[in-house]
Amino acid sequence: MIFDIPFLIEYLSEFMTLQPGDLIATGTPKGLKDIHPGDVVSCEIEGVGVLENPVLSEQAFYAQR
Repeated sequence: MIFDIPFLIEYLSEFMTLQPGDLIATGTPKGLKDIHPGDVVSCEIEGVGVLENPVLSEQAFYAQR
């Protein structure tokens, strides 16, 4: 990770109030797994639901705008 968790909390706290239960998405640590266009990144919270994010190429991302 480029920034550690304490740094991220301090940085985010400069312009927003973090509440109990807030989530901070930090991405995938370097070397763990590469993601590629067409992949889907999922985040699930039991009893709440699943958030699925498709990975797009830069070209596909800007074509949607």
